[in-house]
Amino acid sequence: MSVGGAGGEAKGGYPPQTIMALGIVGGLVGIYLGNFAPPAYSFFGGIGAICATVWGADAVRRVASYGLGTGVPSIGMLALGMGVVAALFGLSIGGIAGPIVAFIVAAIIGAVIGALANKVIGMGIPIMEQAMVEIAGAGTLVILGLSVVIAGSFEYAAVIESVIANGYIALIFIIGGMGILHPFNASLGPDEKQDRTLMLAVEKGAIALVITGLASSLHEGLMSAGVNILIGIIIWYVAFSKHYALIKRDAHAVVGTGMLPSAEELQ
Repeated sequence: MSVGGAGGEAKGGYPPQTIMALGIVGGLVGIYLGNFAPPAYSFFGGIGAICATVWGADAVRRVASYGLGTGVPSIGMLALGMGVVAALFGLSIGGIAGPIVAFIVAAIIGAVIGALANKVIGMGIPIMEQAMVEIAGAGTLVILGLSVVIAGSFEYAAVIESVIANGYIALIFIIGGMGILHPFNASLGPDEKQDRTLMLAVEKGAIALVITGLASSLHEGLMSAGVNILIGIIIWYVAFSKHYALIKRDAHAVVGTGMLPSAEELQ
């Protein structure tokens, strides 16, 4: 990550504690519901992942507003990198408490990396340590939630077989990281608004549910996959519509540009 220009504390109507509670409670509840419910309800894991995505996007928004520059994409990928390590470790030793153990381990890893970033690298961002704990926790919950969608369970053996061994973890890594990093990266600037940024996070989380829903067809059957995809599409449509409405609210004007001119017309 590299430091960008001068910045400051991000402002918004939703306090960090509220969004953190949504991410932690919503994420864990969704993961556990997706694990214990019948296969057709594994979409709950995806809803948990959406809650965690919103939390992670808000944490990125708060830390990146200090002028993180090119570190905005990097910090999203870092979130999922920490998440993979913490998730696999927690599931391997935690049993039924695996997601909680993974979350705690992620917080520890995030605190260490945040301290290194500020104290050793010298980034000098006041909330770096707290933000790294948050995005590590959010990234872990996103990994676990989307893994539940695909595998129908957070049991370690099931995740290894259905998510890790066949390479789906790479898919989760990219779409999960994009959900956390892209909302602020797409909305940054003097006119960035918290509600618009976080609604984009919901939309990206819904896309992740649709994609992992497709992947779940190999392990959970077409009916469960169809439910996952349908729920994801519904959430995406609602979030996209609301995000577009927020764009129109904040934009000076929304106009149609028409077709791009041909090469002959430009000459």
